Amino acid sequence: MNFLAHIYLSGNNDLLKIGNFMADSIRGHSYDVYPMEIQKGILLHRFIDSFTDMHPVYRQSKHRLHEKYGHYSGVIMDIFYDHFLAKNWKTYSDVTLEEYAQTFYKLLQDNYDILTEKAQGMLPYMMGRNWLVSYASIAGLEMIMFQMDHRTKNRVAMHESIVELHQYYTEFENEFTIFFEELQQQCAEKMRELNG
Repeated sequence: MNFLAHIYLSGNNDLLKIGNFMADSIRGHSYDVYPMEIQKGILLHRFIDSFTDMHPVYRQSKHRLHEKYGHYSGVIMDIFYDHFLAKNWKTYSDVTLEEYAQTFYKLLQDNYDILTEKAQGMLPYMMGRNWLVSYASIAGLEMIMFQMDHRTKNRVAMHESIVELHQYYTEFENEFTIFFEELQQQCAEKMRELNG
């Protein structure tokens, strides 16, 4: 799962959202310098990643991309799944996606000093191009994929995966819906465990 799903799955806990958002740039046990709620967010992020990578429905989605995109098929699939979350946002939230995104950007700005260096560096681009809302449209996805290509020095031309998205759109969306329902349940259990 990508940024939008990780943030959404953190519920209404602001520090947990921040931890979940920036977890990729925190290695090993170095998270224990952060406040407890941020630590929980980091651990939740790791749980989501592990659960996603092993899930047969997600793997089925990813398999369609693997031959052409190899290692990057997972990166692409995470973004595709965020697209389906954004596109169907009204199913999952009473707050509009635009309002949700702006509230989250403000949360990051208000807690800028606690963010990792990587998250601080990403924030202007994320806000400037409104990534969280961009996921909802194919044009927004293409923009994000071009940015990913730039960051990875065009190793596999991820922007071309929009072709596969169109080709298997219904299959991908159905798989996302099945998978995400289960992921939500598992995250709720994980949160209960973390809150012990």
